[in-house]
Amino acid sequence: MKKTIIFFCSAIFLASCVSSRKYNETNARLQNCVSDKTSLEKQNQDLTVKLTEQKASFDQLTGKFDDLQKKHDASLAELENTRRNNDRIHAVNKELENQLEILKSGSSKEISSLMEKLQANQEDIQKREDQLRRAEAELQNKNQRLSELQQALDQKDAAVQQLKQKVIAALTGFNNNGLSVTERNGKVYVSMDEKLLFKTAQWVVDEKGKQALKNLSELLAINPEINILIEGHTDNVPMRGSGEVKDNWDLSVMRATAVTKILLENKSIDPSRISASGRSEFVPVAIGETSDDRQKNRRTEIILTPRLDEIFKLLESN
Repeated sequence: MKKTIIFFCSAIFLASCVSSRKYNETNARLQNCVSDKTSLEKQNQDLTVKLTEQKASFDQLTGKFDDLQKKHDASLAELENTRRNNDRIHAVNKELENQLEILKSGSSKEISSLMEKLQANQEDIQKREDQLRRAEAELQNKNQRLSELQQALDQKDAAVQQLKQKVIAALTGFNNNGLSVTERNGKVYVSMDEKLLFKTAQWVVDEKGKQALKNLSELLAINPEINILIEGHTDNVPMRGSGEVKDNWDLSVMRATAVTKILLENKSIDPSRISASGRSEFVPVAIGETSDDRQKNRRTEIILTPRLDEIFKLLESN
């Protein structure tokens, strides 16, 4: 009897161990699924933001192009209306000429009246023909400007893509190592993580970061048509300093300024091309509260924009 009791107790203990192990394995798989879901949601948010920005830029250019197309269509309609009026006047003039031939044998008074009408119609025809020529010239000019604008837009897009590839090549060795290069809204964004440039809560650029900035400055020096905007970004953890840097606003400004000064060590870069600003914590790329999210938000962005002077001139002329 004692052996039987021992046997049943052992069986119950083993069954309990197996159930506990299955529960732990199931719970671990559940935690992995939750983590994967959170990561996918974050990726989806990032892609949604990028898609919204690209759509806004595309809609803006499409709107301007549509306005020009509407003006072009209106000119075509006006030209067609002028042509129809001209045809009608020619028909009336022809009829008057026929009547004049018939009435040549009539009174001089009637002939004189018809001649006056004929002269008036001929003058009107001449006026309308002049208007038609001016309308055709204006339409041709608008078509030329439309073509030039489309060509300028295509060149701008090609220039941005080419610039992006040049930046990636100049920063080989730093890409995916605290640095990323992206293109959106017709601009190239060089994003540098805090760990590449600065120690925590500091604004003196590390040697590794200086080398990356030096490589970038050499590219910018030989491409003077590129405007440069440097933005400092922090996370949302309050900084309470007591010296010249008292909070996240001060820190973001000091970091942007530090990067600017290193780029300007290259004397071939005109300082008027560069703008520096601090954005503090208010333009995050990650909206979570994890340490990884905060690390992503602690960054410096160098925003490169090809000058669009020719495109703006074309838009203003229309």
